[in-house]
Amino acid sequence: MAASDPQQVADPEAVKRHPALFRAIRKRQNPKLRRTDITVTDDQSVKRAVKAASLGNAMEWFDFGIYSYLAGTIGHVFFPSGNDTTQLLSSFATFAVAFLVRPLGGMFFGPMGDKIGRKKVLALTMILMATGTFAIGLIPSHQTIGVWAAVLLIFFRMLQGFSTGGEYGGASTFIAEYAPDKRRGFFGSFLEFGTLAGYVGAAGLVTLLYAVLDDAQMNSWGWRIPFLVAGPLGLVGLYLRLRLDETPAFQKLEGGTAHATEAADSVETTAKGDLAKIFRDYWPTLILCICLVGAYNITDYMLLSYMPTYLSDELGYSETHGLLILLGVMVFLMLVINKVGTLSDRFGRKPLLMTGMLGFLIFSLPSFLLIRQGSIPAIVIGMLMLGLSLVCMLGTMSAALPALFPTNVRYGSLSVGYNLSASLFGGTTPLVITALISVSGSNLMPAYYSMAAALIGVIAVACMKETANKPLAGSPPSVETPEEAEELVASQTPDPKF
Repeated sequence: MAASDPQQVADPEAVKRHPALFRAIRKRQNPKLRRTDITVTDDQSVKRAVKAASLGNAMEWFDFGIYSYLAGTIGHVFFPSGNDTTQLLSSFATFAVAFLVRPLGGMFFGPMGDKIGRKKVLALTMILMATGTFAIGLIPSHQTIGVWAAVLLIFFRMLQGFSTGGEYGGASTFIAEYAPDKRRGFFGSFLEFGTLAGYVGAAGLVTLLYAVLDDAQMNSWGWRIPFLVAGPLGLVGLYLRLRLDETPAFQKLEGGTAHATEAADSVETTAKGDLAKIFRDYWPTLILCICLVGAYNITDYMLLSYMPTYLSDELGYSETHGLLILLGVMVFLMLVINKVGTLSDRFGRKPLLMTGMLGFLIFSLPSFLLIRQGSIPAIVIGMLMLGLSLVCMLGTMSAALPALFPTNVRYGSLSVGYNLSASLFGGTTPLVITALISVSGSNLMPAYYSMAAALIGVIAVACMKETANKPLAGSPPSVETPEEAEELVASQTPDPKF
């Protein structure tokens, strides 16, 4: 630390005798930003980038969601009943495979995104997800080709999970690097808006099919419709992503269209996002990311994935009934999520994240006590209490997580941390809660599990640095107008006179 300041290591008398020399050294080590260092965002380009990333993310999670919501029907089609081994294989394929390979996808696509660019990798993940989902819709049933139906299903399900491993880290990085510093929370919130839209679209389509078709029709051909729809949707998302330019931050990192001076060079290096570098140099931040994402994912999957099962298994509601209530909650979250993003720009990421974590810590038990009463008003109020806590995190995480890491390893570090945590905690949440209820006999275990996760989240949020309205680590400032850039340059403290 001391070595960075020449006046702290030099003889004070020497500093007095040669003020000009030491002023020159200080300027060399801490150069001022020039106007050309500062990225002035183009509003239309930012909106196109946000639209492409968010719509692509919505299509990815539509693909992922339809499998979850059709899991029961898929089990009947691909796995014969009465065979314990095959039923175990069915459970493994339905609940575990995608989450097992997600970290591998993150480790593969993340460093690649730091080396060859965000845009190319996001296009590749879109192609793989759409291919995997479309192919599932074409697989013959077990009755037609026997065990090969299950083998093909698991293979394409793994392809889905593998591509998802590169999606969130890349999409959140893409938006964060395009957005101006003062509005990163607002624009980042559209990513989770897209996630909710994908789930709503999947749940809505599946619910409609169950309402229109009988069991025989669903098992015969109806289940294929959502998977086949994913093919054209994937092409639309791919088209939107391929039309975009690379992010300004990555262009400057690579020495592309923008040319930075020494002030920017001091924070920019060549993109070398290898895994060894991530685990060796950024492990403390990686652990912080895993804790934040773990707390966030447990509460997220508990509410958005497990709750319909809880309502049907524990309270006796039909699956469609529980799904309709969840649909209403998700639509409500979509209506308020961008306002939460704006609040995070105004008040900071930490206050919003802390509000969400404390909300789950304090209100989980009262919410489940309300939900357990079984009346529609009580269930709605209880789920809204949980939903309002969750949206504080949904609307903020997409801006907070990319800011944890510097530009040269952002995509890789975030993809690794996010997907390791999602695999360990997010995907296992329904299974863990079900097991806890079975062992304890208490249907309040989801509340206790959420509270434990929220407690870890509170500690993690307390340990993180505030990043709202600040440049991303490893990149020069990003502003909306040339006037802001001029003000930023002018605001720098002039050199003292000796």
